[in-house]
Amino acid sequence: MAVPKRKMSRSNTRARRSQWKTTAATLTTCPRCKAEKLPHTACPACGAYNGRQYAEALRTEHEAR
Repeated sequence: MAVPKRKMSRSNTRARRSQWKTTAATLTTCPRCKAEKLPHTACPACGAYNGRQYAEALRTEHEAR
């Protein structure tokens, strides 16, 4: 296993880590109820996916706001 020969400076470490970025999740609209959902997943509002009804929509009072 490779082991570093010298200590990496803070600026080099931070420059390398500056590329570790997260991206926001892509959202699409549900064709049935027009709510936003993740692509390729059932809609959390109505439970529809690919023209089929998969689950009954379960909304809590917290999500309904």
